[in-house]
Amino acid sequence: MKKQWFVWPLVLVMLFLQACSGGGGSGDSPAATEKGGKGDKVTITYALWDKNMQSAYEEIIRKFQDAHPNIEVKMELTPWEQYWVKMEAAATGGALPDVLWMNGPNFLKYALNDMLAPIGDRVAADGVDLNHYPKALIDLYSYDGKPYALPGYYDTVALYYNKKIFDDAGLPYPDDTWDWAKLKEVAASLTDTSKGIYGFSAELWNQGAFYNTIFQAGGYVISEDKKSSGYDKPEAIAGLKFLTDMIQEGISPTFAQLSETPGNTLFESGKSALYFGGSWYQGALMKAEALKGNIGVTLLPKGEKRATVMHGVSYALSAKTKHPEEAWKFINYLGSKEAAEILGETGTTIPAFKGTEGAWVKSNTELDLQVFIDSTEYGMPFPVSKLTSEWQEKETEILGRAWEGSMSIEDAAKQLADEMNKILSKE
Repeated sequence: MKKQWFVWPLVLVMLFLQACSGGGGSGDSPAATEKGGKGDKVTITYALWDKNMQSAYEEIIRKFQDAHPNIEVKMELTPWEQYWVKMEAAATGGALPDVLWMNGPNFLKYALNDMLAPIGDRVAADGVDLNHYPKALIDLYSYDGKPYALPGYYDTVALYYNKKIFDDAGLPYPDDTWDWAKLKEVAASLTDTSKGIYGFSAELWNQGAFYNTIFQAGGYVISEDKKSSGYDKPEAIAGLKFLTDMIQEGISPTFAQLSETPGNTLFESGKSALYFGGSWYQGALMKAEALKGNIGVTLLPKGEKRATVMHGVSYALSAKTKHPEEAWKFINYLGSKEAAEILGETGTTIPAFKGTEGAWVKSNTELDLQVFIDSTEYGMPFPVSKLTSEWQEKETEILGRAWEGSMSIEDAAKQLADEMNKILSKE
């Protein structure tokens, strides 16, 4: 693939580099080392974006530093809204943090521009068993057969339901036998527009909605070699049509209604019986007064097969770090069972190390959170390429026309495939 990196206004880059360069041992900045002979102490920087996990990572860092007194880890917490702006500015100046959180949509952009170091040799040398992590996550953060990051935590998508709406209708709750036909049938029967209640919310949302149904229909978003779109294939169109049909049939609010009041807001206010939502969503639901004691969750319904989109954050190693050995030691610990157990106890997310999910599952006794863990059996990696953000913009733009009814889903899917293929040809 052709190399294509970021183009940033010089002033913006310099502003962010001032913030990034003072924090330690990456790129061209002076190595953060306290001189003192053989036991020199080094400082490495660690970038993340979620304040809700700050206390857990402070504990993880404390334990790591106790075991490695010659390594100091400086945490750099940046809100999500500014995180990638800061990382891109730092990358442009060769000053990425030594260890950084990486997500799927941005992974290849960094890896293929030599901003991240492959870790395969280090994994092999230290005997790290990648089978401890969900395969979908290892695949997501690998390129050309080489892993570039260790998984930290992940999320899957399941079917949330409003127990009260089902109870009032005298219907049994959804379970793992449901398929698309059953969901559509029940959602239609529960729709009562006179009360403002819809059976389902068919949102224009990739991770939370149509990626799942595309995979369930047997389709794909992008080919394995990252060279072609799958949107114009019959299976992908079927996955999209399952959602747009529910809008056209009045089972779901219209695109305009969902643009004004998103599906999660409708569900939280008791106005939607069924909702596709991620594992990250359960915390917010517990605070919804209209749903108090009336929330359930089960596996997503089957299409041609079972599938759920699987995404997660992994720990990546800067290719420009001045302290690769120390940074790798920290990544190795971040990906360990001990660190995962600390993370799981917070209840904020599912730790990626297999067997440590129990603390997260037990953190909410009202919901059967085990369904999110079970979903990993058929989890599909979040679709990505080097220019993910460019074709994701086209997804929203072109599929939006089908969601609003100004274009057929067949025509929209074919147009999207054409536009996506043009973008992929630039990679």
